[in-house]
Amino acid sequence: MADLKITLIHSAAHRLPKQRKIVQALGLKKVNSSVVHPDNEATRGALFQIAHLIKVEEVK
Repeated sequence: MADLKITLIHSAAHRLPKQRKIVQALGLKKVNSSVVHPDNEATRGALFQIAHLIKVEEVK
């Protein structure tokens, strides 16, 4: 199973509290910060909630 590289491209400031918590839970702190997470249903669900703030790439 592949991993996903998630990059924060828009600030989470002035967003809904739920969206800010998701960004924080994924480990994203500042704009242009990136993290790698496994590609599973829980991760995909979180990414769907903040899709307008992030860029996702598949990493092998």
